[in-house]
Amino acid sequence: MNVATDAKAEQTTKAKSFTTSFTVDQSPQEVFDAINNVRGWWSGEIDGSTDKLGADFSYRYKGLHRSAQKITELVPGKKVVWHVTEARLNFVEDKTEWNDTEIVFEIARKGDKTELRFTHIGLVPAFECYGNCSGAWGFYVNDSLRSLITTGKGVPNEKES
Repeated sequence: MNVATDAKAEQTTKAKSFTTSFTVDQSPQEVFDAINNVRGWWSGEIDGSTDKLGADFSYRYKGLHRSAQKITELVPGKKVVWHVTEARLNFVEDKTEWNDTEIVFEIARKGDKTELRFTHIGLVPAFECYGNCSGAWGFYVNDSLRSLITTGKGVPNEKES
């Protein structure tokens, strides 16, 4: 293994991975707290702790998507990283496309605003789920999470009955 080649491949993957960002008036700590209130902005059934370093939590939405995440980085007011340890996407041929990907939330002060940059490292255009998954992340991050940050109420889909 060549360390330089591995680092370049990782950079290329990150550059092509789905990313989106927005700015809000709230503080970096308020943004951080909202991210960690996953049930407040992401639809589906969530089991486990979503706000402790090293914690594992699972996500399930209908029969379409289930995944397990481990919180690998938790830096108050700055960064949250989830490692997807296992996933099953039932709407694509390769149901394991999300396995070993990283979901990263980076928070930074920009003047008198706070920027949230979301990147799903490994969710790349070559993946069959890229279109659907990037569209869903766009909604959950730019609409639901942003609403939770700015109004105190996210807009996830209705719970399954």
